[in-house]
Formats: sequence, structure tokens, C-alpha cells
Amino acid sequence: MDDDQLILPSAGPEPLPLDTAVAAILGYALGRRPLYFRAPNAHTGRWVEIPAFGYERFDRRPGSPEPLGEPDILPAEGLHGRLDPDSWAATRAALDDVAPLAEAATDRAAGRPFAELPDDEFSVLAEPGTVGAGLRRIWERCSDTPAVSAQHVNAALHHRRPSLFPLLSRGTRRQLLPHVQEGDSGVEAVIRREVRANEAVLGLLQERAAELLDGDPPLTVLRLHDILLWLSGGLRLTHAVALGRRSAEWWTYREAHPGSRPV
Repeated sequence: MDDDQLILPSAGPEPLPLDTAVAAILGYALGRRPLYFRAPNAHTGRWVEIPAFGYERFDRRPGSPEPLGEPDILPAEGLHGRLDPDSWAATRAALDDVAPLAEAATDRAAGRPFAELPDDEFSVLAEPGTVGAGLRRIWERCSDTPAVSAQHVNAALHHRRPSLFPLLSRGTRRQLLPHVQEGDSGVEAVIRREVRANEAVLGLLQERAAELLDGDPPLTVLRLHDILLWLSGGLRLTHAVALGRRSAEWWTYREAHPGSRPV
């Protein structure tokens, strides 16, 4: 494994240089896009700059000290979009339904982050009661319930415990499914393999992101993996990299690490 590139089969067949990943994360966190806005009571509008991605609406929102429930839906909507009234009510009820499963997985992890859990936690041979089994049951239970948005529930759980619950959407699940191996408890096993295989480079990326996004909540390696996977699968990576390279933080990074691999 090269120490300055990521090997992420779920994101694509080519290695991802560390510099490219840094630029992509900066673009995701800091990138803006133009929007022409006109208030209902105004005759003319104006161009404004809004966040291009969900970093400010999701990652920067503080966690809630209250039990899992209504306060957790807002950051999930900030990432995946607003829910209609029926879906909001069904998703709110689903959070109560899956809370015991989430707590059981948290207790089973015993304070260990996702990547440090042993192999058996993501193998069907060690079930029941494993973390992997709990994560699979949460997604399946939400997916099988009418009007519930499983990805909103998953986002709420990740926002609560970003070091333990991987962030998944319908799109990233489809990217991960072809890489599931016999005996895996679910797509989470694929995420864990990739995070473990790229542990050193993801750790370095996490350090760089924390330095450049000073004062913001640090992004976990799970979230970094998800961002790169989502950007790559949705053909957004090139745009995010371009946005990142326009930022002042990018030039700060280049000055601090002049010997790094060019993008």
C-alpha cells in the first residue's frame, strides 16, 4: 500500500492520491455554488453563494443531548433533503423503533471505533448479537416499513456516533454491494475492509482535514470514506476537487506540504 494514495475499490478501480482526496474534502466542506434568489415580495432577485454540499448542514451541526428522536431528523434532512409530513412522522417513529438496536450495537462495541472492531463483528458466522448484525437489522427494518427513509435514520445514527455508525445512502449502498464477500454480515463489512486497508492514509487525511478546517468538528475516518465514496459514485469528485483547489486552505496545504504528490 502506497503511503500517499488510497485504494478504494468501491469508489473506483484507480488509486486516489492523497492530494486529490485533500482537495475533494476541502471542496466538500468549503465549496459554494451560485443560486439566484428572489423573495416572494420582491420584484427582482440577486445571486447568492450557498454551500455546494451538506457539510455545514450536517457535519457542523452539534449533536443533541436528548434521547434519539426528533432533534436528530433535522441534520439528516440537511444531508438527504426534506421529508414530506407522512415520511417525517414515519421516520420519527422508526427512530424509537431502532433505538434499542442502536444501543445494543453501541454496548457491543464497548467504546471501540468501527475500524477497531474484530472481524467476527462483521461475519454471519458469529451472529447473533454482533455489531454487523445490528446494523443490518436497522437498515432492513427501516427499509421494510412504508414511508420510512432508511437513509435518514442512518444519517441520524451516524450524526450521534460518527465513529461507530457508517453513513450510508441508497447510492453508496449500491456501490458497496458488489464488493460484499461470502460470510459478510452486510455492506458494513466492505467499509471496514477498506478503512482497515487504508488506515494509515485515511489517518493522514484526517489530520490534514483537521488542520485545514480548524475549529470545526473533526471528520472521522468513516465520514471521510463516505464522502469520497459518495463523490466518486455520483460523478461529483472532479467538481469537488476543483472547488477545493480554489480555496485559500488548499494553498495553505500546498505550502505546508510542498513535497506531496501533485493533483
